[in-house]
Amino acid sequence: MAEVGAHLTAAPAGGDRPSVFEAVAQDSLMAAVKPALQHLVKVFAESNPARYGSVWHWFDEIYVLLDLLLQQHYLARCSASFSENFYSLKRIPMGEGTRQALATAGLPKRQHWKSLLLLVLVPYLKGKLEKLVSSLREEDEYSIHPPSSSWKRFYRAFLAAYPFVNMTWEGWFLIQQLCYILGKAQHHSPLLRLAGVRLVRLTAEDIQALEKKLSGATSSQTHSFTSRVQLALRKALGGIAFSLSTGLSVSVFFLQFLDWWYSSENQETIKSLTALPTPPPPVHLDHEPSSALLPKLKTVCPLCRKIRVNATALSTSGFVFCYRCIYSHVKAHQRCPVTGYATELQHLVKLYSPES
Repeated sequence: MAEVGAHLTAAPAGGDRPSVFEAVAQDSLMAAVKPALQHLVKVFAESNPARYGSVWHWFDEIYVLLDLLLQQHYLARCSASFSENFYSLKRIPMGEGTRQALATAGLPKRQHWKSLLLLVLVPYLKGKLEKLVSSLREEDEYSIHPPSSSWKRFYRAFLAAYPFVNMTWEGWFLIQQLCYILGKAQHHSPLLRLAGVRLVRLTAEDIQALEKKLSGATSSQTHSFTSRVQLALRKALGGIAFSLSTGLSVSVFFLQFLDWWYSSENQETIKSLTALPTPPPPVHLDHEPSSALLPKLKTVCPLCRKIRVNATALSTSGFVFCYRCIYSHVKAHQRCPVTGYATELQHLVKLYSPES
């Protein structure tokens, strides 16, 4: 029912070309779902690292597999991605005239697989690239690599070039949208052109065909064992994708609200509404087993037991270490070595002495 729940009205008589607002809205739908889901998984992982830590660590890979299953389900059944179907749109091959195939007929195989790869793979690779750039910038700030190393020269050149590459990528999409608004292009996104398809509104015949396919699906008369196994697997995968899409349709507005609530623009408002007194520092550490890590001299790193080099504090606990020591420990264990508090690399704070 999720596939036809959003189709409450038929396409307007003013043509099958969707407006730029419909096209951009369906793009932003899936873009808002992932950050909201990511925040939920992060909350679970921080509350129970032993159980949900691996899910948080492999979140991108798990999400891309679920996204692949979801988009495959909708492309095969509705000739559209999940968000396009949600806004009563479908994909048709380029060059198809007024005589369009029904949405239930699916896309040609070439356009189907190109659409699936561009829908799933491009956002995944773009997200991975952004994370790589962010981690390289953090490492560059603390000068982990020797100044004369060729690797450092390479990734500094990469960091310098990335903003221009990203600007070109975003500018490409902006120019395509402007051309679409002015009626000079059939696509609002370059990815649709690469897939060889364009977006159109669902017609009344499409909606009737989708409803009939959902309500009148009957099991095929197959007798061979291999055919029955294949049919069972297809039904199982279809059931998983249908359950996922149904749950996503119900919760999509809630997820968008979460994404807005935790956006950077609202952080100051959230802090003022949910501000709590600062908790007191840990006490009686001398009586805990982890206190064995604390050296007697305050200038000695608790991990390497040597005079600290490039002193770095953990904002979660306040203890100070060598940068190399605490960076490696936090990256491997995600906690403070003294107190055991959950810690991430963003909690490392560089300390500057008057001599430096």
